[in-house]
Parts: sequence; structure tokens; C-alpha cells
Amino acid sequence: MLIVTNVSKSYGKLSVLENIDIEFSNGVYGLLAPNGAGKTTLIKMLTTLLFPNEGEILYNGTNIFHMGDGYRDILGYLPQEFGYYKNYSARQFLNYLAALKGLERNLAKVRINELLELVGLANVADKKMKKYSGGMVQRVGIAQAMLNDPKILILDEPTAGLDPKERVRFRNLLAELSRDKIVILSTHIVSDIESIANEIIMIKDKKVLYKDSINSICKTLEGMVYETSIDYAQANRFRNHYFSLSEKQEGDKMKIRFISENKLDDSWESVSPNIEDVFLYVYKDEVIKEG
Repeated sequence: MLIVTNVSKSYGKLSVLENIDIEFSNGVYGLLAPNGAGKTTLIKMLTTLLFPNEGEILYNGTNIFHMGDGYRDILGYLPQEFGYYKNYSARQFLNYLAALKGLERNLAKVRINELLELVGLANVADKKMKKYSGGMVQRVGIAQAMLNDPKILILDEPTAGLDPKERVRFRNLLAELSRDKIVILSTHIVSDIESIANEIIMIKDKKVLYKDSINSICKTLEGMVYETSIDYAQANRFRNHYFSLSEKQEGDKMKIRFISENKLDDSWESVSPNIEDVFLYVYKDEVIKEG
């Protein structure tokens, strides 16, 4: 079990995270927040790249910063941008990293073949990575994070550059891996986690706002999400009164999904909230960047 206890992090006078308490056991955890909310700072502390100013992070009761190589041996990590050698093939690159990690050569060879198959690169494993697409490079990054068959797998914005088909492959892969691992997936893309995460962690105002199942988090907006059709001429006035979640053209009307604390019109249809509704509503006062 990985436990974050009363952790705070600041850079000089700038406070980034305050009094963070989270427990992780085997399964997939979606760390969901807009860019700049502190996700990457938390990830870097979980991977020992940053020290907390206060609090501690424990793995099975031992402070991870005291475990040294023992912790890194059970950790797999894919940063937002990982360095690689463009003139290496995927197989050469993974062999190089396996040697750095101290994997026995024959074991590494078997493991690399398994991973190349797993991420769908077996047929291009010996092609130089400079000829790879961005999505293919990202899949190499996912493979390198899993080289040592880690107990803790941490992925920071892992689907950057992946096309929709590759994202589906990636989500299926994570669902399979999570049976005997702690998988922490940091993202601001809701679709990456809504179908596979056991729990969602949402950070706002430097603190953990939610750590719960998707169903439980969605219930926070129960009875507040509606859909209706309006004339285009009414759209701006409607947006001034209600928080718009999504809008779609339907003939000469606009179908709008929105938030209201009360049903004020019989034409409004009450609908079940989803995690994207919660995300948009929770962070409505913040700039949500795509990246």
C-alpha cells in the first residue's frame, strides 16, 4: 500500500499542494485536474524526484525517500516528456534501459519481446525511432515504464500523441495491468480514465477535493444536470443564467446541457451527470488548457 500523509509542497513562497492525504492499493487511480493544479508536482513526489516540505509518503510502512533503490526497483514511471535516442530502434532502446535497471540479459530479452507485443510495436521493433510517429514513441515510453514489472506504475499525461484507436488499446492495457499493481494515471483528459479508473482523485485549491469512485463523485451533481433545446437568439442570455456543459446544433435549435440547482421549466429534461460534467463544473473558474 502507498500512503501519502499530510504532504505539502511549496516553491519558495508559492504553495502548490497543502495537507494531501491519499491511500493507494492495487487498481487504477485517475488523478484528474487541469494543467497547473499540482498533478505533476504530486507525481514527482511519488517518484522521489521532489521532496515534500511537510508530511511523508510510505510504501508498506516505509518512507519511500529512505528506500533508495529498493523503491525504484518496484516503480515504473512515464513522465510527460521522456528522453530517448532517435537513432536507436525500440528494441535497442529498451535493451539499453534494461541494462541500466540491472535486469539480467536473458530475462530482459524475454520481457522486451512481451512488452513490444503488448504495446503493438513488435512489427517495427527494429526500426529507428526517428521514423516513429508521436504515438509510437509514446508507446515505447509506456513499455519502458513497465520493464521491471513494477508494483507501482505512474503515468503522467500518457496519452499525449495517441490517436483514438491507440487510446483504446492503452486503456485496455491498463485495465489488465491493474490487477496486481498500483496504477496512477495523471491527466486532464476525462475520457482517458472514465472507463477504467477504480477511483478518481481531483485536486482543487491545492487540496484533495474528491477521492472516490466515479459513481459517487457524479452523485454530487445529482438533480442539477439538465438538457433542453433553445433558439440560437436565446443562447447568450441562457449562458448568462446557467452554466453550459455542452452545446449541439439540432436543425434551427441548439441542444444545451447545463447546470441548474432547480428545475425551472417543464421543457427541461433531467439527465444523469457524468464525470466530465463534474470536471467542467468543479473547474469552471479555471482555465482548462489542452495539451
